Order: sequence, then C-alpha cells, then structure tokens
Amino acid sequence: MDENESSLIIYGLELQARALTPQYGEGNDVRFFIATNSLKPTNTNQLHLLQYDEEQGNIQSKIFEHSLGEVWNLRSCPHQANLLASVYQKGAQVITQAALLTLPDDLGSVRTEQLKSEYIPWKQVEVLDTTAYGGRVKTIEFHPSQEQTLACVVGSKVALMQRGESSTRIIADLVGSGSNSKHIPPFTTGKWSHHHQGNQFLTLHDCTLSSYDIRDTQHCAWSISDAHGQLVRDLDCNPNKQCHVMTGGDDGYLKIWDYRMPKAPVFERSDHSHWIWSVRFNTFHDQLLLSSSSDCKVLLTCAGSVSSELHSQNEINTEGGGEERQRPLLSDGLLQTFDQHEDSVYCAEWSNVDPWVFASLSYDGRVIISKVPKQYKYQIIF
Repeated sequence: MDENESSLIIYGLELQARALTPQYGEGNDVRFFIATNSLKPTNTNQLHLLQYDEEQGNIQSKIFEHSLGEVWNLRSCPHQANLLASVYQKGAQVITQAALLTLPDDLGSVRTEQLKSEYIPWKQVEVLDTTAYGGRVKTIEFHPSQEQTLACVVGSKVALMQRGESSTRIIADLVGSGSNSKHIPPFTTGKWSHHHQGNQFLTLHDCTLSSYDIRDTQHCAWSISDAHGQLVRDLDCNPNKQCHVMTGGDDGYLKIWDYRMPKAPVFERSDHSHWIWSVRFNTFHDQLLLSSSSDCKVLLTCAGSVSSELHSQNEINTEGGGEERQRPLLSDGLLQTFDQHEDSVYCAEWSNVDPWVFASLSYDGRVIISKVPKQYKYQIIF
C-alpha cells in the first residue's frame, strides 16, 4: 500500500449521493456536509455532517433527515456555520426546488444515543419560493461578503434574494427580462466572484462562460463563447487572482481562463477520460487544482506557471556565505491520480481549514478524505 492509499479515510453511505460541500463557516475543524440522492420512496434521504480527526485517523458523523427529497446540490454559508442551502427534487417529479436548512445551535452537545430518532432535528427549514422562475433550480450561492444576499440559478435566470427575519424574498433578476432573455438557454450552474467588491456573478450555459454585474442586471459584463467543445459542467474562481477562472466540461478538459484574453485558455489539461463534474482551486495554494469525473477518478494538478504564488524564487542562503540558491519547483501538469472510487465522482472539495486535505464523493455513496502527498506539500512550503 502506497502513502496515498494509507492516508485516506473512507466513509460509506447506504444510499446514492452526489452533493458535497465543506462547512465554510467553521474555522477550526475539518468538516464536510454530504447528502443522499435516492429515488426510492421507501428510503429517507439524509444529510450527514462529517468531521475528520487527523490525529485519530477517523471520521465522526451526525445525521439529519432530508425529507424534502433527493439532494442534487449543497452549499454551505461562509458567514453562518449552521446554515446550508439544499437543491432537491421531490419524488418522481422533474421539478427541483431549494431550501435553507439551519442546524441546531448546540449541535456539539447532541449525541445520537440521546435522540428518540436516529436523526438530529433541524432548527429551521425554509423552502424558497422560486415558482415564478419555473421548476429547474440548479444552485443557491451565498454572497462572499454580504451575509443576507443569495443568488439562485433557476432556468435561464439568476434571481437575487435577500434573507429577512420572517422569510427570504427575491429582490431582482440578475439576468434581466429584456427581449433577449427568451433566447438564453438554461444555465448549468453559477458562482460569485470573490473579487470586484462582490459585484460579479459568473454563469455557465452550454459551452459558454459569462459574467454579470449585479449593478447592471440587464447586461453581460464579459463572456467566453465556446470555452469547451462540449457542455461546461463546473467553474471556480481563483481566490487570489481576480481575472482567472477555471472550467471543466464534457470534453474532459480542465481549463484556466484569463477573461481579459478570451480567445484561448492560459492553462489546459485533458487528463480525464470522461466528463468533468467538479473543478476547484486550492484556497491557500492556487497552483493546486482538484478535479473529479465520471471516469471514477480525482486528479490533483499543478498550474504553478499561472498561479499567484512565486513559482520561481531565489532565496539567500546565509549559511553558505550569502549565495543564492534556486527554490525547487513543482512542474505544471498532473501530480497525482486518486482512483479509489468505483463510480462517477460528482464532487471533490478542498477543506476550508486545512489546505492539504480534500474530500471526494462518488454516486455509490462513497466519501473519501484524502491528502496532498507529502512530497508536493514540502516542495510548496519549504
């Protein structure tokens, strides 16, 4: 068994699953939320809060019932650790809806043996009213700096929402209701940019990557057409470089774009053999890229040549009489293949607490907590 396999931890679900998110509001412990995606009426869908203990080498879990339906997407609030957004489908209906789920305030003191049921009760469940926009919610995205602001990607619209004491309401359309809106295809997903004072929201539809400024909801700020040869599945914004966006698509390509130069990506790889479902920049070291695919693999890739980190740094060796020495570098390209999954890997997410830990989730309900191999970690930090 190699170092990669010996360091991973596996957590198994009895039901299928495709939704995973870190607990962004948590600043100390490595925690992830996962939720099940079962169609069978005899099964109760669940949401699990997983806490990874590196010293003990195990995972502790707390389980909640998700009676609303099968979960297709989860997002954790960066401002409130006990708040989640769930996108779900009810029964055999093709309608997808969204809800805000609030965990109990004293969750740390709850023990399973103290419960009458195997599930921990929610403090609050608020179903969001998006019926005016149709029944195809794709994601709910929490604003990176405005605590009460949400964006709901639904159909060919992005609805801006405001949380209030009594309910959450829609306050504007990010994509306006002009004459061209009828010709906009349904969005695949969307995400806030952490830059531009939080005023830009990025969207995917078909093969196109676009950005909208919430101060001018009628117009597209910029767009990259034909970003991929096939459907673009996911995107992520570099947290440290405001002009860089990563995309992954059905063509198996991972690409990084500088939207000021939209004709060609500044970095691309085609190491996956099937659709890419998830792409993520490492929050702390943006040269490290994470991607997952229907080829049952999670890939760790280096893009140091276009990262914010100094990929070529001279250091002064004081012990050697002031001589300069070149810092060892990570080369661009595939660093590691994680192939312990046996089904399509729909999500791979970095921990927001530990930059060297990440979780991946495959459709068969297998969650794997993995680490960046030590040799790459040491090359980056030393």
